[in-house]
Amino acid sequence: MSDNKTDITMVNAPEGVEGSGFFATSLEKVVGMARKHSLWPLPFATSCCGIEYMATMGAHYDISRFGSERPSFSPRQADLLMVMGTIAKKMGPVVKQVYEQMAEPRWVIAVGACATSGGIFDSYSVLQGIDRIVPVDVYVPGCPPRPEQILDGLMRIQDLAENESLRRRNSPEYQELLASYNIK
Repeated sequence: MSDNKTDITMVNAPEGVEGSGFFATSLEKVVGMARKHSLWPLPFATSCCGIEYMATMGAHYDISRFGSERPSFSPRQADLLMVMGTIAKKMGPVVKQVYEQMAEPRWVIAVGACATSGGIFDSYSVLQGIDRIVPVDVYVPGCPPRPEQILDGLMRIQDLAENESLRRRNSPEYQELLASYNIK
């Protein structure tokens, strides 16, 4: 325990070579660390899962501890699409358009049973999971999920953002994945 009462928790430096007055590491590790701690989510909330997301913004759960305190309601300024709640089939093209307008790199979280699998609404009008229209990186289960689960999903996205290769988005596998969703 430190005697200094003004200790500030800092982000751990990535692996590298350290010496007197210098620090050297790879560009990929620095970019990964920056991406991890500066995700700008775009909340696409349609029902009760959106209320739970709002709770994560409050002081008790404080999503800003994870570098995501700035929700972006413009897809061109967001890199994390958080789909929460029931998505009707008529809304599917809108979700896909929002995803396509986001700049690379971009990640998607499906929050709650309705966004992941249609939930209890097994009907002709409800999309049975958003992974039918856009690729999903993390699924957060629950009906509705607790704020702690949403934060856990965000931390899993942070791990993906930190460890993703800078070349992955240009790989043939990634291009094939987007083509399977008819996304250019």
